[in-house]
Amino acid sequence: MKTDVVVVGGGPAGMAAAYEAQKNGAKVVIIEREYRLGGILNQCIHNGFGLHFLGEELTGPEYANHWIKKIEEAKIKTMLSSAVIDVKKKGDQDVLLTIENEEGIKKIHAKAVIFANGCREKPGPAINLCGDRPAGIYSAGEAQKIVNIHGKMVGRKVVILGSGDIGLIMARRMTCEGAKVLGVYEIMPTCGGLARNVTQCLDDFNIPLYLSHSIVKVCGEQRVNGVIVAPVKPDFSFDLKKQKFVECDTVLLSVGLLPETELLSGNNLEESKVTNSYVVNEFYQTTQKEFFVCGNVLHVNDLVDNVTREGMKAGECAAKFVTKGLPQRNKIQVLFDKNIRYVSKSYVYKNKDKTSIFFRVSKEMKKVFINAYSDDEKIATLFKPVVRPGTIEELVIDKQKLKSNLVLKVEESL
Repeated sequence: MKTDVVVVGGGPAGMAAAYEAQKNGAKVVIIEREYRLGGILNQCIHNGFGLHFLGEELTGPEYANHWIKKIEEAKIKTMLSSAVIDVKKKGDQDVLLTIENEEGIKKIHAKAVIFANGCREKPGPAINLCGDRPAGIYSAGEAQKIVNIHGKMVGRKVVILGSGDIGLIMARRMTCEGAKVLGVYEIMPTCGGLARNVTQCLDDFNIPLYLSHSIVKVCGEQRVNGVIVAPVKPDFSFDLKKQKFVECDTVLLSVGLLPETELLSGNNLEESKVTNSYVVNEFYQTTQKEFFVCGNVLHVNDLVDNVTREGMKAGECAAKFVTKGLPQRNKIQVLFDKNIRYVSKSYVYKNKDKTSIFFRVSKEMKKVFINAYSDDEKIATLFKPVVRPGTIEELVIDKQKLKSNLVLKVEESL
């Protein structure tokens, strides 16, 4: 089979990318390993999706259905229950993908590939969680699928390790299902999730959040019967003098996400050590021009609206790449100061357009200006009452104002 653009992943980023790619003149195929489109949205039955992009609050499945209908109306080809097992560049503007499904092994030749296959949760061993590995330890997303899709409870007395958004949401979900959530323990001094989720999922349900705390040990042999928790010192060692035992039968882990980048390994792409993904330019194009990356496989987003916008831009640019090419002149690297942890785009191109740069700060700060400088001249600014590592920020750059460089800074107001 031959096509212009293959989109790997049928979640919000993948569907948005496929729709925009076809709208811009490319022949598109979506490959999704699950039996239906939607990705992680299908198990997110809470609302809050699409508020910025659609102007209304939808549940995850409702937001997924919005895009599924657009894919169906556009008659975009989809391959469901299909796994991409290999991706290799073959010659100039030709990528060979190997697909496995119930019909066997298939090969697809494409001019460009958009990777929108999301991320996965870190398991217990990835954080050196101590204990005998009894039953009752789940990642928060795994527990969400069991409860929301399969209708089964994972436990009755729950401790949550990590304050990522899915952990906060599952604290509320488990409470609504009749479980007792004894606390959310976060090793960092600030919460890892959105402020609105702290309010709506913890404060509104009187669930305690313990910052600068973590689990020393999981107790129990056949089944979890408790955890030992302790405060964490500034050097991230445990203050064992203040440790205590918390009786519980379930531990949910919300300790971070890892982009699903394995398919691209071996293709000689420039990597980002911060995001554990790949470096892209403003077109979401990697250092191998045929490969585009967007959504949570590029960097972990906090809002599906941002994921959708990234997917749409990646799809538009991939289509332009295979039909008429993308501009590669006047390339400028995006640099940033120590108050910024990473930026979503490492390179932009000087022209008459504007571009949005998403980024996360490295620490919580109050009353700050987010400034962009080019040759020491301020070309964009935005005031924020507070910025937190758990929230993605956005700065819009007018690229006509660019000179020889671009530097982003987060500076405290005087």
